[in-house]
Amino acid sequence: MTGVARKFDLDDINTDYIISGKYKFKTLDMKELVRHLMEDLDPHFMERIGPGDFLVAGENFGCGSSREQAPLVIREAGLGAVIAKSFAPIFFRNSINTGLPVIEGDTSLIDEGDKLVLDLRAGIIQNIDKGLDIKIRPLPEIMLRILNDGGLAGHLIKHKGFAI
Repeated sequence: MTGVARKFDLDDINTDYIISGKYKFKTLDMKELVRHLMEDLDPHFMERIGPGDFLVAGENFGCGSSREQAPLVIREAGLGAVIAKSFAPIFFRNSINTGLPVIEGDTSLIDEGDKLVLDLRAGIIQNIDKGLDIKIRPLPEIMLRILNDGGLAGHLIKHKGFAI
């Protein structure tokens, strides 16, 4: 995957910052919700991103509620993955289950606008602009298969209920 880093140099970005609760109770339409992605932290975020870009953050990304709308709206926005130093466990599981790659690595080596190449199999992020490789925490093979199948539902349908 190749994309541009869209960085929030913050820890503890909770699910209400990803998509504010005031919208989640008005609609479940992802096309409507995506318009408000990260708007409490950056009202112009949706204007800055392009298809395949990476949302980059610090520690404990996705803390807060367990609603699946947070990873779903990130995926719907066309972002390729979220890269953070660490994730809240429920957000991490919801992301994999909904088909959104979540990558743990040292994000202090990534700046806003850096061009990145993410290789999940090799366990490396190449920061093209800085000419360096960043090791990432590898995802287990089953998680890679779930992501390749578009999420857990797609994986179970493809394998007729078996998590192969």
